[in-house]
Parts: sequence; C-alpha cells; structure tokens
Amino acid sequence: MSLIHIGYGNVVNLEKIISIVSPDAAPVKRLVQNAREQGRCVDATSGRKTKAVIVMENGMVVLSALLPETIGQRANNNNEGLEDES
Repeated sequence: MSLIHIGYGNVVNLEKIISIVSPDAAPVKRLVQNAREQGRCVDATSGRKTKAVIVMENGMVVLSALLPETIGQRANNNNEGLEDES
C-alpha cells in the first residue's frame, strides 16, 4: 500500500485513486454534492477552499485544499520510487 499526502496531515491510498480533478466544473460540483448527500464525501481541507477533488475506487470522494497538479506530481514521484524498488 502506498500513501500520498493530500495536505494538512491527510493521506490517501495512491493505488485506490481513479482521478484527481478541479472542483470548478458543474459535473464535478454535482458529483461532490451527491457524495455529500450519500455520506461518501471526506472533507480533508481543514476549513480551507477546495482546490482538488479526488475520486476513489470505492465511490468515495475526497476534497483537498491542494491543487490537482500538486497532488499529481506527488503521485508521479511516488510511482517513480515504487518502480525503482521493483
């Protein structure tokens, strides 16, 4: 299991991430709202503005205050480290 830091001491399992998207588009806003209503939303922003929405394999939606590009770079760096170990 490989964990990735998504800000303010929060981590998620890198292997379970489907996508990391910006919260600005209307379909993403609907996705977040539906997840909140169904209890599938985890707010990891620590009260700050949501800048990234992480969609997980199990249907959970994680909100982060970090930019999607930042999380993506961390994921790439983490993947490169895993490939070197193989």
